[in-house]
Amino acid sequence: MKLIILDFDGTLADTRKLIVSTNQETMRRMNHAIVPEAAIVATIGLPLREGIRTMCPDVTPEQIPVWVDTYREVFDDFKKQIVPEVFPGVKETLAKLAGEGYVFTVASSRGAESLNEFLQGMGLAPYISYVLGADNVTHAKPHPEPVLKTLRDLSYAPEDALVVGDMPVDIQMGLGAGAWTCGVTYGNSTRQALIAAGAHHLIDRFEELPSLLLPSQT
Repeated sequence: MKLIILDFDGTLADTRKLIVSTNQETMRRMNHAIVPEAAIVATIGLPLREGIRTMCPDVTPEQIPVWVDTYREVFDDFKKQIVPEVFPGVKETLAKLAGEGYVFTVASSRGAESLNEFLQGMGLAPYISYVLGADNVTHAKPHPEPVLKTLRDLSYAPEDALVVGDMPVDIQMGLGAGAWTCGVTYGNSTRQALIAAGAHHLIDRFEELPSLLLPSQT
C-alpha cells in the first residue's frame, strides 16, 4: 500500500487536554453540569455537534448553534494556553516514509480551517498531500465517506490504502471503505476498543508504522 490516511487528534497530536478543557469551560459558560472527563474523551473523533449531543443529550436543538459558537470562542482562547504537541516520532516517521514515496493524507472530524492551522504550525503540512475536515464531507466518521472521497480524488483503490487512527470511529470508517486499518494505542481510546472495532493492526508508537508496510500488502 502507498496511501496512508491519518486521523489527527490522538494520532498525530496530543490534543486531549485542550479538547477536555475547552468542553468543560463551554459547559460552564452554558450553565450546564460538567460531565466526567471520560465522557468528553469518548466523543473525540466525532463532529462537534454530534459530540455535544452525545455528551449532553439534554441540550436542545435550538441551543446547539450557541453552544458551537461558544466552544469555538473558548477553543480559540485556550489553544494559545494549552498548546498541543506532536506525538513522539511522528514528524520523523512521516519524513522518512514520504521520502520513500508513501502518500499521506488526513481525514479528521475537526474543521478544515483548524486542522490546516495545526498542521502548518506543527510543521506537518509538508508531508500531507491532502486534507479533509468535517466540513469537507457530508457524512463524517464513522461513515466511510472521508476515505471514499480521498480514494476517489487521489485515484487509489481501497486495498492500496491504510487508515490510521486512535478511535473506533477511525477503524469503522476505514473498514466501511474496504481499506486496511491500524489503531494506535497511545491516543484517546483503548487497545480493547480498537480490537473490538476490527482493526487489522495495532501499534503502540508511531515509529512502528513502517513495519506494517509489508511487500505482501503493496
